[in-house]
Order: sequence, then structure tokens, then C-alpha cells
Amino acid sequence: MASLAPPSAGGDQYRAGDSGVNPAGRLIGRSAELAIIDGLFGTAVARGTALMLTGEAGVGKSALLDAASLRASETGFRVLRVIGSQFEESDSFAALNQIVQPLSEEIPALSAQQAETLQAVRGLSEGQPTELLTIANAVHLLLSQAATDSSPLALIIDDVAWLDRPSAAVLGTVARYISTGSIALLAASRTGDESLLSSTGIPTHEVQPLDDEAADRLVAERFPAMAARVRRRLVAEARGNPLALLELPVTLSDAQQAERGTLPTVLPLTERLKRIFSARVDALPDTTRKLLLLAVLDGSGDLHIVQRAMGSPDGLTGLCPAERSGLVQVDTLTGRLIFRHPLTRSAVMELSTSAERRWGHLALAEELPEGSERRARHLANAVVGPDDRVAALLHTVAYSTLRRGDAVGAITTLLRASELTSTGAVRGRRLAEAACLGANITGDLRNVRALLDNAGQADPVGSDSLAAAAAAASQLLNGEGDVDTAHRLLVGAIDNHALPDGAGDSILLEALHTLLLVCFYSGRPQLWHSFDSAVTQCQLRSLDPMLPVIRAAFGDPAHAASSVLDRLDELVCGLHQVTDPTRIIRTAVAAAYVDRLPGCRSALRRVIDDGRNGGAITLAIEALFLLGNDAYTSGQWDDLRETTDEGLGWCAAHNYRLLTWSGHFLQGLLAAARGDNTAARKIADRLVSWGNPRGLGALRVYASHIRALTALGSSDFEAAYRLLRSVGTPGELPPHMPHALWLLLDFAEAAAHTDRHSEAAAHIEAVRKTSIPSISPRLAMLTDAAEALATPGLIDHDLFASAIATPGAERWPFDWARICLAYGERLRRAKAGVVAREHLEAALSTFDRLGAAPWSARAANELRASGIPVKVARGEGRPSPLTPQERQVAQLAATGLTNKQIAARLFLSPRTVAAHLRGVFRKLNVASRAGLRDALTGLSQPPPPAPEGGTASTP
Repeated sequence: MASLAPPSAGGDQYRAGDSGVNPAGRLIGRSAELAIIDGLFGTAVARGTALMLTGEAGVGKSALLDAASLRASETGFRVLRVIGSQFEESDSFAALNQIVQPLSEEIPALSAQQAETLQAVRGLSEGQPTELLTIANAVHLLLSQAATDSSPLALIIDDVAWLDRPSAAVLGTVARYISTGSIALLAASRTGDESLLSSTGIPTHEVQPLDDEAADRLVAERFPAMAARVRRRLVAEARGNPLALLELPVTLSDAQQAERGTLPTVLPLTERLKRIFSARVDALPDTTRKLLLLAVLDGSGDLHIVQRAMGSPDGLTGLCPAERSGLVQVDTLTGRLIFRHPLTRSAVMELSTSAERRWGHLALAEELPEGSERRARHLANAVVGPDDRVAALLHTVAYSTLRRGDAVGAITTLLRASELTSTGAVRGRRLAEAACLGANITGDLRNVRALLDNAGQADPVGSDSLAAAAAAASQLLNGEGDVDTAHRLLVGAIDNHALPDGAGDSILLEALHTLLLVCFYSGRPQLWHSFDSAVTQCQLRSLDPMLPVIRAAFGDPAHAASSVLDRLDELVCGLHQVTDPTRIIRTAVAAAYVDRLPGCRSALRRVIDDGRNGGAITLAIEALFLLGNDAYTSGQWDDLRETTDEGLGWCAAHNYRLLTWSGHFLQGLLAAARGDNTAARKIADRLVSWGNPRGLGALRVYASHIRALTALGSSDFEAAYRLLRSVGTPGELPPHMPHALWLLLDFAEAAAHTDRHSEAAAHIEAVRKTSIPSISPRLAMLTDAAEALATPGLIDHDLFASAIATPGAERWPFDWARICLAYGERLRRAKAGVVAREHLEAALSTFDRLGAAPWSARAANELRASGIPVKVARGEGRPSPLTPQERQVAQLAATGLTNKQIAARLFLSPRTVAAHLRGVFRKLNVASRAGLRDALTGLSQPPPPAPEGGTASTP
């Protein structure tokens, strides 16, 4: 069982009493924060919960965590403490080990696989730690097992921003699912610091500086002999910062106070405190400073490791001067050293020499298991100049880091490995590998060019290696859009590539995925033949099983997707367990044309959060545009603009010129749909002018799509037909043209309105011969509607009705409203005005909500022609179509309540609430809860139902 660490000196800062803790453990001026913490623990007994404390350095976050530990322990919680260290950020799982180590005796109770995973994390197994989500699941089960009804668990984390990335990712996953156990997670981070844990969306509370009254009382109780004038000046200078209030007086002698009554020269607060801590560390004996340096470099707080590294059985006695000065404290039960404040660690490092740090790293490495990641990193920090043995260890560590989804950490490790490599050829290869991963995953193409130049200088002969070719091709593709040169580089390098080792396997996969994108953007079927040949050539190697899924569902969905949909659905369903951003993006790319993106939303948002926190920028850009793609089809058009704007900003900052056009394409579609024809035309023109000289057929198709949608909204069907005819032949669905699935309804409508029904029919016949209608309900809906449009003369009521009644059609409001409009137009021309009005009104209402002005105008014109005033058609002055209970449910849902919460409030079952919401969505033509608020605005309030028996009923 993890014991409670004694309160750190950070907590001593503003507790009353000379010892730092009075009998009540009282904190001055923090009653509000303590009440919040007590509420957190009270909730956690029944349901896990989390809270992040934020605030400036020295404001007292650590003191609050200490007080929380004490209160939790006194109320029956089992307490685990984690402290992040800036000197361990590159040491994978350093923070996580602070949790796993105290619970090591409970690991054998887990399943064999989970126990092995945690042993690998601890460095006690020869196996490498697996994917982060597997580790997160094992940690979550371990914590849940440790937390019981009689003894819930308090997980208290300080200095969150300094957690190593893998630990932060695992703890972020644990935080997302914390409600499933009796666990309270309380963390602290400086205001403005970003981390994977702070980006999980857990509630935050900012700890404010003390007010003047509390600050004055704190100083008066701690320094009762201080002159009032000095105390007032101190309170004014410290601006309510408790650490400054208690540390600055330590530097003042009684003589200074008596003679001057002032504080030292005013400096920025952090510089003041750094100077104070440096002076106090500098005054320690050499042995003490060496022990503190070992503890800082190790970062785990494990004094057993520090003692062994010091090489003396009684070496820990040297810590006494640091303890007496209040810089550190030792928890004798757990054997952990606790630093008073992060600035103590900073001071220890700043005052050490490079030779002392190398000695410390080497001493620690000798105490760690052979082959462990931590040993390799300590050795890398201990050597001076090239060391091929250590470089090889780091190279292996880099790819195990990559497999865990930490691409940034992998590249950093590869670069260090290259620095330690003596041989030019090997150094050049490692630089090229870093460039390849940087170009395809982490971002900033300008750095890729510099890395490739360095690789070429290190190994001129190996400049055509697979890694160098993949990096150069990615830069050419993403930066300049040069698909032809990128294609030649990749095909040649793959043809000449030798059988890979583990690292080569990863580079080969990056090369193949880059080649796939080259083929897609080119829009030329012949380039796909070389891709298939490359994959066939590599079949006997350990390749990514996702590659054939992406090849089929993204590269040629019309002809090949059906064979991989089951596998793709499994991948999408498993995304909530995936932490590797590369795998998430590749799954979402495969899902894009086959309508599986809604299942990827949550995972894509995690990739974006990772990019915002300094992770994989390239993948975050792709995630933003994939969410934009989903927002367009699902009718979340305001979200689309915000999402694509962020992605375009990142493209500009990191020189991703080709990816920019994916964002511009989506904004062009939105402009066309909403009637901003000038913006749509400009975007389409720019797509063509940039794409055509580079042979980017995909951009030409994008431009035709935007222009055709603009023409259709304006009822210029002849122009729309010509534009769509330029990108495809009626009756033919050529392979490797995935965007044809997006143009299905557009072509049928344009052809039907220009009396080219035979061409439309031929095209639908070709579609029916493929598996397109079976790919998704949306594509089945569009196929039925397109066939109905292609039928001349008589109205195919069955096909129109089938399309409009497609289950879940409200998820694609723009497509659905266009089908309602097309059906209404046919019905009105057939003199079936009453039936036509129903569908035209539904179309008008949906177009109005989306802001699709030209389409609203088309629907309104049809309604006028049928004799319905547009104001009436829009429901102005018309009573609400909802029943009183449907309206109640809708109003509560619009505020963000869940079905279960609504049911509890209205004394209904969740199933009844769900049924009411389905009716509301149908009547108001909304696709999701997000659209309820706007849809409810303007509806007249129906009269309340007459109470039964003349008595008002309880809601």
C-alpha cells in the first residue's frame, strides 16, 4: 500500500506555525480551494472524478496537494503521489513508475498479459512496452483493483507539464475513464502550461494569489518579529505569491531590515526565487550536492537507486544538510526523496558542471537493467563524442518509442543516435530516418530539408536510400505538390530496398503510405499499378495490415471497398482504444469515402489535441480536415469553417502547401452551398491554377465539384452537366476515382434537368453493378434518389420514398433536403401539389437551417409556384409541430442534458426520451442535438395541456 508522503516544504510555505503545520493542518486563505477538494473526494467515493489545479509558480498548488493528501488519508483514501520532472521528460514512463511501483505487489493479481505489460513499463521484463492504450488499460485496471469501496484511491499529480509524454498520454486515458472506479485524480500545473493530461477536458480550478489580508496574516504568523513597514512592503512586492512571501525574508538579515526596512532590488518574481534557491543549494557540502544531482537526474525519487549509484552504504547521510535547510524531505516508508519545489531541482542542475552530470548519468546507468530504455538514455547523456554502442541502443529505443505512438520522442531519439554515430553511412541513414518520420508525421517541412542535407553530407553515397527517398518524396509532395518526381523517387527506392530490420520495416511502411498519397493526388490510374507492384514485392515482409484496407476503401472504393468493410468497421470500432496518432489518421483516411468518419471523431480530436500540445503536427492537420469532411456531410457547417481555418493556419506555419488545398476544397464546397459564388469561384480557380501544372488530377476534380455545386444551386444545370462530364464519362466508373462517390447525385440531377435521362440512367446502371449502394446507408440513399431522377416522365415514387425514408437520413441533412427538393419539384410538375408541399417545406426548412441560401431560394420558388406563401412555408406564425412533452424534451436536450438526465427530470424512462427525440428530429428536420436550439427558436409556444381532474400535474 502506498503511504502518504510527508507534506512537502512547498506546503510549508503558507501553513501557520513554525513547524509549517499546526495541529489542524490549516492553510491560510485557502478555505474555498479546500472545500472544492473535499467535494472532489466526497464524489469519488461513489464515482471517480478528476480536477486540475492551475496557477502561477509559487501560488501554492503543491501546498494544496499536500493538504489534499493529508485529508484524503484521514478520510480512508489510499494515496499515490506523482511528481513530474523537467529532467525526465525524455525518459519514457518515469512518472508512471511512481504509480506502478507502490502497487507492485498487486500486479500479479492481473491477467498474465496485463502483468507482463506493467513489468515492461517498470523495466523488469525483456519485452518492450506495447501500444500506449494497452498500457493505459493495464494501469486503469491496476488502479481500479487498488481502489475499493472501503478504501478509495486518491491519485495526486504535481507538475503535470513535466510528465514524460508516454506517462501523460496514459494518465490522460485513465482520466477519461476515471468515472468507472472509486478514484479521485487531483493534479496541478502552472497556468498556460500544456500537456496531454491537461488537454483531456477534465475540470480545472485556477488557484489565485492570496489577498492582502491573508498575505499579511501569513507573514505575521511566520515572522512575528518582522517590522510592520517591512511586512507591508513584502506583501506589496510579493503580490500574494505565498512562496515569495516566505522565501524572500530568508535572504534578509536583521541588520538589513533594521537599517533599510526594504527588500532587495526588484527583479521578476521567478528570477528572485531562482536566485534564492541557487544560493541555498550552493551553500551545501559537495557530497550533498552530488546526492541531489543523482536524485534529479534519476527523477524517480527512489533513494535506493541513488544510494547504489553513489557507491557508499551510508551515502544517504549526506542528505542531512539539504533536509535541515528545508530543500528536500525523505519519506522513510517509501524510500522516496521529495524536493521542496521545482526550482530546487533547477538550481541543482544549474550549479552542476557538465563533468558532474556525465558522472551522474553513468553511475545511474550502471544500476539499471541491461537493454532498458532508461539505461540507454542515461548512457547517451554520459558519453562525450561518438559511441556506436550507445547509438545502436538509442536507435532501438527510437523505434520502440515510435510503436507506442510518440513520434516526436522517436525523432528526438534518432537525432541523438545520429550524433553519437561515428560512421558516415550509418549517421546519414539515421538522419534520413528522422527526416522521413518528420515529413510524414510530426511536421515542419523546412526542417526536413535541413536533415536531408545533413544526411547527404554524412553519407553522399546513401543519399538515395529508402529513408532519404521517402523523406524527399514527402517534402516534394506536401511542399511543392510534385507528384511525378516523388513517384519516381519512391518507386526506385522501394525496388532497390533490401530486406528490412525492425527500423527498415517502419521506413518501408512510411514510403508505401507516401506512395499511396502520391497516387491519390495524381488522379492517374497508371500510377496505382506501380503501387500495387511495390506492395506485391513486399508481401513476405512484416507490413501494416491496414495498408490493403486503405488501398481499397480510399484508393478505389467503388470497386474494392466491399472486400475490406468488415475489417475497416473493426478498426473504427477499436479507435477508442488506440493512442497511436498515425494509426488513427490512416483508419480515418480509409473511412472518409465510405461514410465511416463519424466513428472516428473522438479519436481524431485526440490527434488534434496532441498536435496542439507539440505532438504530430502533420497528423493533426489531416485530422482537422477529416473532421471538416465529416462536418460537411453531417451539416455541421459552422464547425467546418472553424476546423478548416485552424488547419489552414497550421499548413501556412509549417509549409504544407498541398494539404492546404484539402482545407480550401471544403471551404469552397461550403461557399458554393451557401451561395457565396465569388468565394467558391476563386477557390476553384486557385485549385486549378496550382494543380494543373503539377499534374494533380485530384485538385482538378475538387474544382469541378465546387463549380458544379455552385451551378446546381443557381439552377444552371447545363453548366453543371458540362463540369461533371469533364471529370467522368456517363455509364463508366473508372477505377481509382474515389471522388465519383461524392458526385453521384450531382450528375444525375444535372443530366435529368437537361433532358439527358439516358446518360443518367446509364450512369446509375454502372453504379448498380458495383457495390456502391451497399457501402453505406447514405450511398444507398443517394443511389435510389439518382435513379429516381434518371427516370423520365413518370415519377418513381418508390425510389424517392425509399431514399427519403432511409434510416438515419437526418445525419446527412444537405443530401436529404436535396432529395426532398427533387421529389417536390417532380410532384409539383405532376400537379400533385399537396404532396409536393410536404417535401418542399421539409427541404426549405433544412436549407434555411444550414444557411444554404441558393437551395432555399429554389425550394421557396417551387412553393410559390404551388401556391404556398413562403412565410407560411417557413413556419412563421404557425403553431409548433411538437407536442408539449416533445417540446419539453427538446428544450432540455438543447441545453446539453443526456437522455438519462432528461428522463430523471421529467420522470420518464430513457427509452421514452429517446423516442420523443426521434420524433423531434423528424418534425424539425435536425440532424443532431447541436441543431435543436436554432430549430426551436421562433416556434410558437403551444398552450399547456388541460390538467387532468382540474389539478395541475407535476412535470
